[in-house]
Amino acid sequence: MQAPNPIAFTIAGIDIRWYGILIGVAFLLAIYISYLRAPKFGIVQDDILDLTIFLIPCSIIGARAYYVIFSYDNYRGNFIQMLNLRAGGLAIHGGIIAGVIVSYIVAKRKKIKFSNLADLIMPQVALAQAIGRWGNFFNSEAHGGPTNLPWAITVYGEKVHPTFLYESIWCFFIFILLIFLSNKIKFNGQIALLYAMLYSFERFWVEGLRTDSLMIGQFRQAQVLSLVVFILALSAYIYQVRKYKKK
Repeated sequence: MQAPNPIAFTIAGIDIRWYGILIGVAFLLAIYISYLRAPKFGIVQDDILDLTIFLIPCSIIGARAYYVIFSYDNYRGNFIQMLNLRAGGLAIHGGIIAGVIVSYIVAKRKKIKFSNLADLIMPQVALAQAIGRWGNFFNSEAHGGPTNLPWAITVYGEKVHPTFLYESIWCFFIFILLIFLSNKIKFNGQIALLYAMLYSFERFWVEGLRTDSLMIGQFRQAQVLSLVVFILALSAYIYQVRKYKKK
């Protein structure tokens, strides 16, 4: 399969990329579903809209900042290019970290229990990732190494692993599973911890296939972070389960 044209259309000489459109759709759908599900978690729907005002720009800033930090040699002394989002370079881990921080601050200001807010939002984060990853397909980026598998995609004349597809399918699975499990919550924060474990498990594996990983010395940054998050989330989950059983 060959990646299609990354440009969806052009307005006044400005190219509108599929990547941006897909990220926009992903944000809007995640917000809409969160808005609809808010009452189930005891959260006022308008509070979700207020959160969105800060969440969207801060997540994008966090994703860009994270990418620039771990690719600093490519931007050293060129501040303008650090801000040039149209040239590409967003890291989902940075967006999630920024989103968590903003959500925590807003939850405190709104007197919302943060664990409840996280349980509400995280399934939709997985859905947004599932949609947004297709932007990598249009951009012919974030792919894996050479393969002869039937589902390989062709990038610059070479058949490679469609790592965007692996992550998209897995994240959609996470979304469906967490929505189902939301009806069976045993303790606050359960859904958020499950997201952290499931996504980290997948990302560690998929990152090993990619050819464009951000690095920490000789280690792939995303694998290091995924391993740490998985261990922390699993430990917290086991602790909460044991605490729940003692009640």
